[in-house]
Amino acid sequence: MKKIIAAPQAPAAVGPYSQAVAAGNTLYLSGQLPIDAANGRMPEGIEAQTRQSLTNLGHILREAGYAYSDVVKTTVLLQSIGDFAAMNAVYAEFFTRDMPARVCYEVARLPMGALVEIDAVAVK
Repeated sequence: MKKIIAAPQAPAAVGPYSQAVAAGNTLYLSGQLPIDAANGRMPEGIEAQTRQSLTNLGHILREAGYAYSDVVKTTVLLQSIGDFAAMNAVYAEFFTRDMPARVCYEVARLPMGALVEIDAVAVK
């Protein structure tokens, strides 16, 4: 059985998808752009955008009754792999122990001109 998760503190989906879907004890979180739901804007710079994307993931995790510590896998999409170290430094503020598995790709473009997008899978 699946349950659709929608966190009002995170930006609404910008297409035909859900913020997250819970299936059993697993939560699948859609990629989060660095959009601030309060004003609909993206902050400037990779550090601020990474922080906003991960904050958005946190809102959705909490809405579903999960925490960052429940995350087992993330995917990070970067507009420039040159931003890897700066992204990584911010990422390490959110995942401090028992790190999730992760892949990171450089992509040609991200929606709305974002510098980063991050998705996750969490398990209880």
